[in-house]
Amino acid sequence: MSDLQQRIEALYRSDLRGSALLIVCLWATILFVLFMTWPYIPQGGIKAVVAIAAAAVLIFNTAAILAMVKHYKEDKEFIYGLDIKNADASRHRKS
Repeated sequence: MSDLQQRIEALYRSDLRGSALLIVCLWATILFVLFMTWPYIPQGGIKAVVAIAAAAVLIFNTAAILAMVKHYKEDKEFIYGLDIKNADASRHRKS
């Protein structure tokens, strides 16, 4: 594997870890808020609306992050190659 390919893979794996962390934080935050506010919601109908809204936020945001990761995987040579090229050019200009 070439040096460029190794750098691309390292950036991609870093983005995968970041995406997984974002998903975990998203779920933890939404569920925490839902459970902490649940006792203060007086009516069953409002509880249903809040639960459905929380589920929608979790489902759509998780799907969006997973779609982004899929796109990054499909086109990682272009995406990360461009980033590496620009970072290298910037580094050479400064030195």
